Amino acid sequence: MPTDSSAGTLPPTDRTVLRRKKERGSHERELINTILDEALVCHVGFTTERGPVVLPMFYARIGDDLFVHGAAANDMLRHLDGGTLVCITVTLLDGLVFARSAFHHSMNYRSVVLFGVAERVTDPTTLRRVSAALVDHLAPGRSGEARPPTDEELRATRVVRLPIREGSAKVRTGGPIDDADDMALPVWAGELPVRLRAGHPVSDPQGREQPGVPAYISAHPLLDAP
Repeated sequence: MPTDSSAGTLPPTDRTVLRRKKERGSHERELINTILDEALVCHVGFTTERGPVVLPMFYARIGDDLFVHGAAANDMLRHLDGGTLVCITVTLLDGLVFARSAFHHSMNYRSVVLFGVAERVTDPTTLRRVSAALVDHLAPGRSGEARPPTDEELRATRVVRLPIREGSAKVRTGGPIDDADDMALPVWAGELPVRLRAGHPVSDPQGREQPGVPAYISAHPLLDAP
């Protein structure tokens, strides 16, 4: 599981202060960490000589750092560990909001936006710790069972770290916000909750006979999503 980082808030900056719907924004570290730890996919944005690029990536948080990884020759990661400014976003969709007017339809969500300069991780001990965190982000406890990476596999992997120093969260909850003149319209309004939910585990038929589905899989939180 991710290491708890320091409490408090991230210092607001010109890039992270919300200018619209300010009441939905937050710099609270606890909220930011909670969203990062629940989500599974981040989108990494940066610029290259060919223009802007945004790519989805798997990630893990350890304390005050966010880590993304890929092949050693990964073009995006090579750009990031060269001192490029990066923007990483994470979004959890919680509901579709239906208003009486088309204008006020919306979504309920929890999101985080982080800014900074990433750096390559080369220390073998840290690389092994990141490998375990990535596996445990899929299912807490998995790293205790899966074979850890070999030295050769570590050399074939590029890991970059983004310190969580500049960023903010934004959250929308609740139902539609209709205009007073529209409240009497004969149109259904409300929220359709949305949750990511896993199906039943499917064992890999290849290889030797496997043990039963481990407890950390059968008790995975995505299996219990309402």
